[in-house]
Amino acid sequence: MLKYIQKRFAMSEQGAKDFIKGALWTTLQNFSFMLPVILVYLFLEHILAPYLNGQEAVISSLWPYIVFSILSVATVYVIAWHQYNNTYISVYNESAVRRISLAEKLRKLPLSYFGERNLSDLTSTVMQDATDLEHTFSHAVPQLVGSLVTLALAMAGLSFLNWQLAIAVFWVVPVALMLLQITRRMQTKEHRAGYLLKRAVTEKIQEGIRQVQEIKSYGHEEAYLHELSGVQARFEKAQIKGELLIGVIINAAHSLIKLGIPTLILVGATLLLDGNVDFLTYLFFLVLSSVIFNPLLNALEHGAVLFFLDIRINRMKEIMDLPVQSGTTGYHVDDYTIRFNRVGFSYKDGEGKVLHDVSFEARQGEVTALIGPSGGGKSTAAKLAARFWDVNNGSITLGGTDITTIDPETLLKNYSIVFQDVVLFNASVMDNIRIGKKDASDGEVLCAAHAARCDDFVHNLPQGYRTIIGENGSTLSGGERQRISIARALLKDAPIVLLDEATASVDAENETKIQAGISELVTGRTVLIIAHRMRTVANADKVVVLKEGQVVEQGTPQELLKKNGGVYKNMVELQTPHNRE
Repeated sequence: MLKYIQKRFAMSEQGAKDFIKGALWTTLQNFSFMLPVILVYLFLEHILAPYLNGQEAVISSLWPYIVFSILSVATVYVIAWHQYNNTYISVYNESAVRRISLAEKLRKLPLSYFGERNLSDLTSTVMQDATDLEHTFSHAVPQLVGSLVTLALAMAGLSFLNWQLAIAVFWVVPVALMLLQITRRMQTKEHRAGYLLKRAVTEKIQEGIRQVQEIKSYGHEEAYLHELSGVQARFEKAQIKGELLIGVIINAAHSLIKLGIPTLILVGATLLLDGNVDFLTYLFFLVLSSVIFNPLLNALEHGAVLFFLDIRINRMKEIMDLPVQSGTTGYHVDDYTIRFNRVGFSYKDGEGKVLHDVSFEARQGEVTALIGPSGGGKSTAAKLAARFWDVNNGSITLGGTDITTIDPETLLKNYSIVFQDVVLFNASVMDNIRIGKKDASDGEVLCAAHAARCDDFVHNLPQGYRTIIGENGSTLSGGERQRISIARALLKDAPIVLLDEATASVDAENETKIQAGISELVTGRTVLIIAHRMRTVANADKVVVLKEGQVVEQGTPQELLKKNGGVYKNMVELQTPHNRE
């Protein structure tokens, strides 16, 4: 049972244990709520029994009933306290475990996964879905299980007392549950539609925030707002339809439940008149039926919630079941030379290959440049070298060791990467650079910043290196952000450096400063640099030309310049000023 609960509800082992305990304490709590009813019955029996036997009713000492009442209140309190701790508190702890487990899983996934997924959708899964599951498992599921167990035990116990009256009370239970089961597919369909439309609204809003500059620049405000209003209208319509459907079904089930009491009255009166049941037994069923249906009504309300769990749980399982990149954390390499050996790669199965039979070598202590037309596979090759993806064919080795045998996080400790699109955090300049080495001293950070030529602009900031630079460095220029990224890479001081179009989107002045920072970064390391500007790779030790996913040329810049009709020579000539004139 424990394994089933873990799998069914995407729980940890401790969470499954707490779930079982919560359901058991909820069952005890439901029975504890019947103690006042039992007290009333005992009191009435004490008064009515002599009268029914033709004797004069005499009320003796009330102390036993007072003591019973006090004990009942104490029992209810103790059980409620345990029930709260084993449902709400335990569920909140499990929710924390679930979020941490998701974060750990995401940490181990290939970095390519995040480029393929809609990030707003992923964020909603981690945050909103986890929150919804937390609410459902704290307020609904244990209560549902406890209610059903309570009803089953109550039905069994009352059947021994009088099976005819038990049937009269509980015949509505299977009918109501059958109604929920029959309409389950319909409810799930409506909820799924509403859920997807809610995601569409979230994505549309995020798109507007992310692309606000383009929307305003091209005068698309009205068109965007019209699309957003359309998505919101569809979501609202689906929400109303879904709520109406659920309301109708739950109210119909409630109406069925309420039929149990008149049925009991009718059957009980008939049995009483026929002498097949005594008055006190009939009275006990009447009194108990006033509270026995409360957990059942709660069960029906929460039963509808269970149908909505599957979508969220399945999304959690989808992430948790994704294959992770694994490998050894203890490895040794003789050098940091990267070798591509007949590498073939495609982003998805069945799609055309991005790289075909690619072979080249980036030696330690040398700068190897990847150039070529756009879409040739340069960035893909660089990211494969850092194991953002795993190759489909061939192999990539680091110092003779296949990188697919090395744990990705362990492997990336050897890499400093500077991308064209820099990612900065809403923190100080100092903290953004320290990401390269979290335990670095202020002196080390300042040294790296100086080498990356950050002093030029940081001294003009209000608080220098302590200045908060806004989300993704919104208060800085592109060149300034790029220099912070280079400082971060310098601070990491890794033996391998990947530079992906690090100067592509900056002006000539900033490019010169960034190139000076890069010169500090690449000294004595294995460097793989991607560039479209030929001046960036003019001093490279080796140039590899990729075109349509294949290596068409490789050699030193001087060797490739001598190759008539070569891609590299043609690119150099196109970017030479006198040739353009």
